[in-house]
Amino acid sequence: MFEQIKLPYASDALEPVIDAATVETHHGKHHAAYTKTFNELVEKAGLTGKSAEEILSNLDAVSDLTLRTGLRNQGGGYLNHNIYFEQLRPEAEAKKAPEGALLAQIEKQFGSVDKLKEELNALAASQFGSGWGWLAKKADGTLVTFKSANQDNSYSLGMDDVTPILALDVWEHAYYLKYRNLRADYLKALWNIIDWSVAEERYK
Repeated sequence: MFEQIKLPYASDALEPVIDAATVETHHGKHHAAYTKTFNELVEKAGLTGKSAEEILSNLDAVSDLTLRTGLRNQGGGYLNHNIYFEQLRPEAEAKKAPEGALLAQIEKQFGSVDKLKEELNALAASQFGSGWGWLAKKADGTLVTFKSANQDNSYSLGMDDVTPILALDVWEHAYYLKYRNLRADYLKALWNIIDWSVAEERYK
């Protein structure tokens, strides 16, 4: 059974970047609903025991179109939000910059961490409607950035050998209570509570 990530911080701990009401709604309602529905669909599809990544990477094996679509949307919502919430920490606790191998690869490919942030913010801000901006790694250690609509990710998009290590959620429920239509402001502020130590561990 898939479990929703338990937040290692109080609902108001991410303020002023993300307000308590947004955390309570986003995690406590939206993510909880994705998790519950995904578990129901996995059982219905006879896929119990498989990982979310495996299910999303092999959606074509599900013949029922309605069930396949549900697994894609609800499974993506479950997995994407686990990745998103795991990387967030109160501003005073978040590691503000990467080190080691991840930093070296970022500088090699993008020139600097700031340049990478600019690229990711631009990708996420330009996503029409709901979706995500991603930083991911390939098996050879190279990094890729991309955006996805709705609850898609590298697994459901069939991007072989691409593992997400950092996620920018641009669904309106992630920011609209505080930032209204100012998505770019939300993305800029979000970096203050992204803990790069989590991305470093994923990169390893």
